[in-house]
Amino acid sequence: MSKLQNKIDFALVLSVTNANPNGDPLNGNRPRTDYGGFGEITDVCIKRKLRDRLQESGQSIFVQSDDRKIDGETSLRNRAESDTSGLGKDNWNPKKTKKDDAAKKACDRWFDVRAFGQVFAFGKEADASGVSIPVRGPVTVQSAFSKEPVSITSTQITKSVSGEGDGSKRGSDTMGMKHRIDGSSIYECYGSINPQLAVKTEFSDADAEVIKSILPKLFENDASSARPDGSMRVVKVIWWKHNCKSGQYSSAKVHQSFRDLLQADGSFDEATLKKALPGLIPEVIDGF
Repeated sequence: MSKLQNKIDFALVLSVTNANPNGDPLNGNRPRTDYGGFGEITDVCIKRKLRDRLQESGQSIFVQSDDRKIDGETSLRNRAESDTSGLGKDNWNPKKTKKDDAAKKACDRWFDVRAFGQVFAFGKEADASGVSIPVRGPVTVQSAFSKEPVSITSTQITKSVSGEGDGSKRGSDTMGMKHRIDGSSIYECYGSINPQLAVKTEFSDADAEVIKSILPKLFENDASSARPDGSMRVVKVIWWKHNCKSGQYSSAKVHQSFRDLLQADGSFDEATLKKALPGLIPEVIDGF
């Protein structure tokens, strides 16, 4: 596979309707908001969904969620050192494998490592010294923010049966709360793929096409009680492919060219967008 030859920027227009797109565990699992009241979906949350969709498409993923893991490994370290990974413990022993070689094998093995990067930090054992191998990935994703402040509704809920006890009376665990974004809100998210960083991980043009194919279906197979099927969707993906590795424009300027046009209802003038940056015409892709 050829290494990435062109810088890429992308934007996502997301729609949230009566759902909790990303609960905050430090705030009773209420939908995340910033101090201005704008809704937020963290970059970590978005990359989790990307990893899940990539795994469903057949890509090998290192950071698998517990409810989707397919290899039975109980930790990232076990996955990294297992024989099924094809690497084994010797790959992480600095006395037997150079750090650069260990990182290269990990990038070859797992799509998310060569895309997003990873820090392999394992403590000391009797037969090996401690190891810390940072891998810096070329794909960066920003947190998503709503175009307007969001309104949050909190609802008291009850269970019809106690989780514990003899059933003679309701326990405290029968009471709970659910939170959601009221009505419909549009969120915007931005990201980039850097060819200079792709050199070391060997992230390729083909890998970039995989990311491009996954973004429109980010919320497929992601339903839960907080995010019912159909309550979250990708409205549009905007994909800018520069004509060189360094890029014709900075990512900040590319992203701002779309941010200025996107309306609170998710609409934008496509013709104006395609003329915003001379020589750099984006591809506009409908959500799945």
